Amino acid sequence: MTEKVLKVLEFDKITERLAERASSQLGKDLASALVPYTRFEQIQSEQKETTDAVTCILRKGSPPLGGIHDIRSAIRRAEAGGMLNPGELLRIADVLRVSRRLKGYLTEDKMELDQANAIAVLCESLGTNRVLEERLTQAIESEDTLSDFASPQLASIRRSIRRAQDSIKEKLNQIIHSSQNRKYMQDAVVTLRGDRYVVPVKQEYRSQIPGIVHDMSSSGATIFVEPMAVVEANNEIRQLRSKEEQEVERILMELTAEVSAIGGMLRENTELLARIDFAFAKARFSLDIKGTEPVINHDRRIVIKRGRHPLIDPKSVVPIDISLGESFSTMVITGPNTGGKTVTLKTTGLFVLMCQAGLHIPAAERSEMGVFQKVFADIGDEQSIEQSLSTFSSHMTNIVQILKEVDENSLVLFDELGAGTDPTEGAALATAILNSLTKREIRTMATTHYSELKLYAMSTEGVQNA
Repeated sequence: MTEKVLKVLEFDKITERLAERASSQLGKDLASALVPYTRFEQIQSEQKETTDAVTCILRKGSPPLGGIHDIRSAIRRAEAGGMLNPGELLRIADVLRVSRRLKGYLTEDKMELDQANAIAVLCESLGTNRVLEERLTQAIESEDTLSDFASPQLASIRRSIRRAQDSIKEKLNQIIHSSQNRKYMQDAVVTLRGDRYVVPVKQEYRSQIPGIVHDMSSSGATIFVEPMAVVEANNEIRQLRSKEEQEVERILMELTAEVSAIGGMLRENTELLARIDFAFAKARFSLDIKGTEPVINHDRRIVIKRGRHPLIDPKSVVPIDISLGESFSTMVITGPNTGGKTVTLKTTGLFVLMCQAGLHIPAAERSEMGVFQKVFADIGDEQSIEQSLSTFSSHMTNIVQILKEVDENSLVLFDELGAGTDPTEGAALATAILNSLTKREIRTMATTHYSELKLYAMSTEGVQNA
């Protein structure tokens, strides 16, 4: 299937809607990259996966998919001996948590799933490590910070820092609130410059507060002084901060080593979770469009029962029945303008693409779809100003290319075949094209206004008027 055909039949809009229903970027990426398959067994497998995901939602409710991240680059760095940051470890904890919850999702009630359920198989393949999951959750407070529970040593160092900070603040508050010093202060507040606690002193009283100047206001009226009484305590905090950094690094390296030890399992989980998220996106899309799994056949037979184009408002869409490939291989569709001829073509083509991509189709149960190696569509205005081609010339260029590439395993869709030129010549040309395809029993649908084509369809074996 060429990219042009996928776009003409609006398959790209289907993948956009599918991606919207995925919970993670990994699932969205799989949805956006979806293309129709051509192997019968693979199409059946993909359809079964979608049906099994629908079964899971109907029996067990929405799955717990929050927390799926692409952690593969972090795992590679951990395995190479690098150190992961708290944010990366937090995402790894999320992946472990969602893996465990998905396994629980399958076993949390008595509504047992068939052992052959594709989602059950995927979820059962997920690895878990509750000990590391809880260790990471307990140790990490945010994207940038470890919690006090990461280790007893870290908790002890931070308590010492807080005690030293309280002591400094108490001394500085005594200085700035004393009746003797109050007139020297620009504001009665304790502030930070760098990592040192300072007080704001008026410039003209600089000599009255002995200490180290760390900064000056933009106007120059205020200087920020670290009084001598707290220099030693500030130095102690700096030493404690250095110890804190060393302990944080030690903990991060320790946690990184634990992640590295199960790197293979985490990498496999990431791929499985992407697939599970994608499968549930397909299921949600099926439920939203009231889709059903079509019966797939080897005979290139299409039997659509009450099919509804998935991109048309459900309130205004008109269901249609389409049959092709049973007693005839070519269908000529006639009718007035705005009667739905082009929509019928697009519905048939889009259903084939959706079916072969493993998506359910919005049609009644037991609708049938054949498997096609190629789908060709000449639909819409093909005029090309750049190549100085008229609408008719562009259509003919496209049709010539189709006739070169088409084979017995193809589906061909023509909109207003032969239009845009002299009606007699256009009808003769259209008849010759359809005759060529009908003789080879290539599945073909064409819309037309030509009465000659209607007569051709009525009088030719293997062709049906619709």
